[in-house]
Amino acid sequence: MTRVAAIDCGTNSVRLLIADIAAGPDGGSLTDVERRMEIVRLGEGVDETGRLSAAALDRTFTAMRGYAELIERHGSETGEGPIKTRVVATSATRDAENRADFVSGVVDIFGVVPEVISGDEEAELSFTGATRELAELRPARPYLVVDIGGGSTEFVLGASSVEAARSVDIGCVRMTERHLRDGDPPSPEQISNTVADIDAALAEVRRTVPVDEARTLVGLAGSVTTVSGIAMDLPEYDSSRIHLSRVTAAQVHEVTRRLLHATRAERAEIGVMHPGRVDVIGAGSLILDRIMREYGFGAVVVSEHDILDGIAWSLV
Repeated sequence: MTRVAAIDCGTNSVRLLIADIAAGPDGGSLTDVERRMEIVRLGEGVDETGRLSAAALDRTFTAMRGYAELIERHGSETGEGPIKTRVVATSATRDAENRADFVSGVVDIFGVVPEVISGDEEAELSFTGATRELAELRPARPYLVVDIGGGSTEFVLGASSVEAARSVDIGCVRMTERHLRDGDPPSPEQISNTVADIDAALAEVRRTVPVDEARTLVGLAGSVTTVSGIAMDLPEYDSSRIHLSRVTAAQVHEVTRRLLHATRAERAEIGVMHPGRVDVIGAGSLILDRIMREYGFGAVVVSEHDILDGIAWSLV
């Protein structure tokens, strides 16, 4: 059994997984010790300015300091000294001119250099994290794993390993800031412009990823899990019920319609809604809806395990 710590710093959130991993001939097992998420909006304004703001960096580093304390505490429980830690940063940091400020701050907090990974690397880690447990459900292969982040969305096709992948800049934060931030609720024109942007990106994906070969759509990250919780009408967020749930295309479309026609106050009242997702969930659900419509999927399997779990597996 090996204890590891994985940190995923995305455009919208920074997340921590401390896990015990046992390797084995059947692929092994991953057991959560601590799983945390903070909405820090690191990528706020990056699409417009090209830089990480001082306020966004401060929010992110504050969350990370709390994570560093948890890593130290759980590392001491093993009696084996510091646990192996990997920090991965994705879309917002890739795009920022001042990403060196982010890197130096992370080194000060964790003592490790963060890896600002490419979209292809992000896709591979997401695929690993999402598909390790799918054998229990026996869904048809190959899978199309879709990770809807804040700044970008990753598409990964594969049966047991990655066969094709593409990352495109249509994350929920980016689409909100580009098209939807002035609407409460958004206007039909704003929604139409967002759809056009998303569909153009989906056409680009189709040129490099043979999406029509996929037999099962697997959806990852907060936009997808939130849509699942709303579709099930959960009174509050329940990861045990959301993980490996199945949501039909009709349910996704109805949830998306509801979110895009709701005011910010109405979205905030939804039981499963994390406060940090209220502003961006409309765009996130619309991305999922367009993926299912354009690629012809009748349902999506929702996974709570994603790039964070892939980062953890990469440490053993």
